[in-house]
Amino acid sequence: MENLGILLSSLSLKPTKVAVITVIITVFIWWIWSALDWIWLTPKRIEKRLKQQGLKGNSYRIMVGDIRDMVKMIKEAKSKPMDPYSNDIAPRVLPFVVHTIAKYGKSSFMWLGPRPRIFIMDPDKIKEMTTKVYDFQKPDVSPLFRLLASGFANYDGDKWAKHRKIVTPAFNVDKMKMLIPIFCQSCDDMISKLDKVVTSSNGPCDLDVWPFVQNVSSDVLARAGFGSSFEEGKRVFQLQKEMISLTMTLFKFAFIPGYRFLPTYTNRRMKAIDKEIRTSLMKIIDRRLKAIKAGEPTNNDLLGILLESNYKESEKANGGGGMSLREVIDEVKLFYLAGQEANAELLVWTLLLLAKNPEWQTKAREEAFQVFGHENPDYEKIGQLKIISMILQESLRLYPPVIMLSRFLRKDTKLGDLTLPAGVELIVPVSMMHQEKEFWGDNAGEFNPERFSEGVSKATNSKVCYLPFGWGPRLCIGQNFGLLEAKIAVAMILRKFSLEFSTSYTHAPSFIITLQPEHGAHLILHKL
Repeated sequence: MENLGILLSSLSLKPTKVAVITVIITVFIWWIWSALDWIWLTPKRIEKRLKQQGLKGNSYRIMVGDIRDMVKMIKEAKSKPMDPYSNDIAPRVLPFVVHTIAKYGKSSFMWLGPRPRIFIMDPDKIKEMTTKVYDFQKPDVSPLFRLLASGFANYDGDKWAKHRKIVTPAFNVDKMKMLIPIFCQSCDDMISKLDKVVTSSNGPCDLDVWPFVQNVSSDVLARAGFGSSFEEGKRVFQLQKEMISLTMTLFKFAFIPGYRFLPTYTNRRMKAIDKEIRTSLMKIIDRRLKAIKAGEPTNNDLLGILLESNYKESEKANGGGGMSLREVIDEVKLFYLAGQEANAELLVWTLLLLAKNPEWQTKAREEAFQVFGHENPDYEKIGQLKIISMILQESLRLYPPVIMLSRFLRKDTKLGDLTLPAGVELIVPVSMMHQEKEFWGDNAGEFNPERFSEGVSKATNSKVCYLPFGWGPRLCIGQNFGLLEAKIAVAMILRKFSLEFSTSYTHAPSFIITLQPEHGAHLILHKL
């Protein structure tokens, strides 16, 4: 740098100009070095450390890593449907992961651009990874992706702990009991719509039940979340559905530096949707906050409970312990997204499995009549649905809403016998773990609810390999909500209809944020 200053001085430039040019050149050199370090030096350094510990994978290719091969395999996997009676979804939804593990073994890794992804399929390592939440954190995502959903599920450290504490009261057992009439009302509405369609066909009716299932899930969440404001809540669902579609298009460009700043239609539309959602939610929240401060009773809906919990936390900490209004909105958006998508998928995959396995459908129907008769479900009797519970657990095993868990290391960290460098992402391929014969036996790919007859702990030789709701302190806070809704819906549907598998159904599980039936869910419905 001293020689650079001498050179510039010899060109008879004024000291001020010399200083400015020196700074510019220094910044440019620093930028070049940082870019080189990011796209080449650091990845190669990490690759060397991983291979020294026995981990295997493709050699790093500058910038792209394995992305081209991954995209090619995804396109090929999605180009044709699956055997309608096969439950082996991993080769379709995680084709490159399946390919890499088959080639290099379970102790392997792949490259997502310049970031390595290490596959974790050892239950002991999964338990450690999901338990030590301060060491193994959530990966960073693009700010554009965060427009879809943020909230405590995407936070780390003390912020995650604070938000989860505030949100938890909305999902306790007493609150769930109060939601039973809402679940029943929404399911009644869906069944009435299905009944009209089947009746108009003058006999068995072949139809796509996926839109009906999505609507009932949206309706449940709107009513449970917003009570009397549920019509306003439904508008948020419509907007978020559009945002999900837009988000999927962004995955193609996620690794292009600065892409989020470009004024593309997708970028502009996502920001516009986010603004509309926040404005809509803010109106509802403002009304509720005024009521709470005036001492009026809190509505027994999830938003009212969340706001009351946050208000109490803020008062207790002199205004500094609660969430900001922006953070409250983020939590509501997350609840919308996670609840609607995951709950709808649990129900639709369960209905498809029951249509393909009529003997279990008969058992479930007999149990529904035995427990409830022709009455609406009530909380005390729902616990008696042993067979339906087993069916739902098996459905979650074969078709988990979230097909993989991911964590990121911001510092060098030990995991079992490995010492992993900062900058790596850890991936648990849930859909593979759920059908691994080592844990579930030779019939791992078959629909067999009987395996859960004595609970999850007896269903497998390692309960940490059953991860439909995650594991550890970050276990999905809404799992009881989702299972309760699904139990009621399955029981009420089976008392009204018999489900038959339709030849018009195309089996194409697709990962669109969560696991969805790409071409819908065609079933033949018979009125009972």
